Amino acid sequence: MSSVKVDPIVKSSALIGEGPVWEEPEQTLLFVDIIGQKIHRWSPAANHIQSVETADTVGFAVPRRSGGYVAGVGRNIVAVDWQTHKVTSLVEVDEDKPNNRLNDGKADPSGRLLTGTMLRDHPSGERKQGALFSVAPDLTVTKHLSQVDISNGMDWSEDQKMFFYIDSLALTVDAFDHDPSTGHIGNRRVVYHMQEGEGIPDGMTLDAEGRLWVACYDGGRVINIDPATGVRLKTISLPVTKTTSCCFGGPDYSELYVTSASLGLSQSESKQQPLAGSTFRVTGLGVKGRPSYAFSG
Repeated sequence: MSSVKVDPIVKSSALIGEGPVWEEPEQTLLFVDIIGQKIHRWSPAANHIQSVETADTVGFAVPRRSGGYVAGVGRNIVAVDWQTHKVTSLVEVDEDKPNNRLNDGKADPSGRLLTGTMLRDHPSGERKQGALFSVAPDLTVTKHLSQVDISNGMDWSEDQKMFFYIDSLALTVDAFDHDPSTGHIGNRRVVYHMQEGEGIPDGMTLDAEGRLWVACYDGGRVINIDPATGVRLKTISLPVTKTTSCCFGGPDYSELYVTSASLGLSQSESKQQPLAGSTFRVTGLGVKGRPSYAFSG
């Protein structure tokens, strides 16, 4: 591995920065602040950030093939017109669970949207109230998993035959068999157990070699895992503890962008971590990522 460098590139002090997506046509980075209720778009060329406010928590935003974005706001999948800042509800999930909210989400190679839910808070020890859904281009919603604590990182293998998924409080990274024609998933198994001190698995991405990069919340790191062997290959340390998600980007996808959170730090921790809530760019990894996908609906 060449000389790895970690640089803060968006010092926004996000409450919970999440869901980075590299937009190839514009060469921009899209990400959200879940609790700050904002969708951000950062241009490296101009070092300029634009934002759209949402009326509720926003778990993710991904490009839409027809233009604009889809985002998970509260329990609603919404369309976002970036020019007008108009947000229009498309479909609601977990209608019977008003205390839930959408968390991470991604478009799959076929243009479906995958997203999951979690409890906004965990009062009186309530657990496993979330679920994992797919949304077809015609907005048909399919529930794939229930009994989920915190639905989080997801991605697909290059041949689309495997789906990788994180339910954070299980402290594992899981794999499923995946049928690309239907989106059906099955045969769940664990590919990695988090080790002592690594924190909680959060958002993740795959590189062009099919290896996983997992952001470790409360671990201050991103770990690189070979899903075929379950072996951790590399650990990238960051100057913040609450690392939340990551994606590859840049002109040749050789840069890893990592989001972080500032919410939940004590006063002393905040002083020790002045960059908490920033978005970072990691260079010199010696690997490349893959383009993201857009929602077809």
